[in-house]
Amino acid sequence: MRVKADLHMHSFISDGKASPEELVHRALEAGLQVISVTDHDSFQGSVRARRYVEEKGLDLLVIIGNEVRTVRGDVLVLCDHPIDPPVQVGELVDKAHEEGCIAVPAHPFDLMRQGIGKEVYNHRFDAIEVYNASADPITNRRARQAAAELGLPPLANTDAHIPEYLGTAYTLVETRNLSVEDFLEAVRRGKVQPVYGKPDLQTRLRRYWWSIERRIFR
Repeated sequence: MRVKADLHMHSFISDGKASPEELVHRALEAGLQVISVTDHDSFQGSVRARRYVEEKGLDLLVIIGNEVRTVRGDVLVLCDHPIDPPVQVGELVDKAHEEGCIAVPAHPFDLMRQGIGKEVYNHRFDAIEVYNASADPITNRRARQAAAELGLPPLANTDAHIPEYLGTAYTLVETRNLSVEDFLEAVRRGKVQPVYGKPDLQTRLRRYWWSIERRIFR
């Protein structure tokens, strides 16, 4: 089966606007079948989202995720359960693999968003975020080049900080069934097709104003 997945978004547990529960409903409205709420240095958003999906019996797979701020920059860790993530990149990748998770550099060449840059070439990552709907075209292009050079699966995500971003970019994943184990294995095996898209101007302006509002009132 082929599913639409967005594996990088933020709730109000870190610097997003919406609750994990609101992200769940927005994801369903946007036609997504798989999401991961990857709050900064916290698995709590995705744990809450999964719990809510299970309680309500909703048809959505929630991957337990975290955007870990390592000493070199941001790495998405996508799992079936929370782990205790190290901040050294190599140790984080090893820990992720030991726990059955996947490790994915987020916006790797976007220095404004704390990408890990050339560290993508130094560790055994499982995939690379080659398209981030919040990043600029040049850094996305560099990420695509790195994925091609390394032979790693390319992922597209929104990095949504407001729920309206969901559905504008995503990754099509060919998985045997809608389970965390099979989904992560499909990503490892490169059964993916990134779909690029940008929010419209009005939505981008909402995102911009949210970033200002958050800095003023938090």
